Amino acid sequence: MPLLLFDLDNTLLPRDAAFRAWAQDFLSDHGLPPGDLDWFVTIDGGGYVPRSTVLSAVRRRYGLDVSADFLLAHYRRGINSHIHCPPRHVEALQAARAAGWTLGIVSNGGTRPQLEKIRRTGLGPLVDGWVISEEADCVKPDPLIFEMAAQRCGIPPTGDWAAHTWMIGDHAPADIAGAELTGLRSVWLHHGRPWAESGYRPTLKAAGLPEAVGQVLAARNAPSPRPGIRSGGPARRRAAGVPVGAEEALVGARSGARSTASAPAGPNAPVPANAGAGSAPGTGAGSGVRNRSAGFAVIADARTGVAAGAG
Repeated sequence: MPLLLFDLDNTLLPRDAAFRAWAQDFLSDHGLPPGDLDWFVTIDGGGYVPRSTVLSAVRRRYGLDVSADFLLAHYRRGINSHIHCPPRHVEALQAARAAGWTLGIVSNGGTRPQLEKIRRTGLGPLVDGWVISEEADCVKPDPLIFEMAAQRCGIPPTGDWAAHTWMIGDHAPADIAGAELTGLRSVWLHHGRPWAESGYRPTLKAAGLPEAVGQVLAARNAPSPRPGIRSGGPARRRAAGVPVGAEEALVGARSGARSTASAPAGPNAPVPANAGAGSAPGTGAGSGVRNRSAGFAVIADARTGVAAGAG
């Protein structure tokens, strides 16, 4: 069965739009000039500027007598309250599913905030599995995280699995380079930007997710990536064989250990588990969700729940 993998932020979910909405709320709540929204968007850097840098600059600019932890908690709650999965994206996922594709999410970031996004937006029941870099101890573009995603979606990353797998994402150094290194075909969501990398290229380009999914469905027989680019020998593939049961998933995630090569410290940076417990219907324990990563999500909640009130 063919496998279609997706990035999360600014691919499945319009993360930058949620940031703008939070920034507008912040300016309004503090009686600050609404024209400063452009300043917020610039310093945000699309989420790739560390949150500590962004929020420290906010405190200095406005002379706010609040702690960095307070601002971070305000930010986490605010951006997640505005995050959503557009109906056209849901329709695209359903179309891919109806065409016989297995679907998965591969996201760099902190486990708790990314799980919160998946739940709030109802993405859990729409995909077969997911992997998040913090719990996996592995970060895109490392091929291992894509192999782990395949395993969690029920597709062993052996044989010619890569020839039947596509990756859709907006961040070239993580999503497209990772697909290239793993031997996957890819679609880059350009969001109006020119391609700027010289060492690798996506298989296809698209303006948005529905167009990207449509291109993949129409390109089942597109040429496979160049031979010889794939990395990850048998040992790495064995490492990628994360069991999908509850306890086994936790072991495969190295008991939730943080990666020494951490994910970008932007909107997805690991934070205390205080993002809230709002869940989309059908994504909790015992809900009958077909997602093979749900067992890990339940255990991750149990492990991080002790800090749930910290915000």
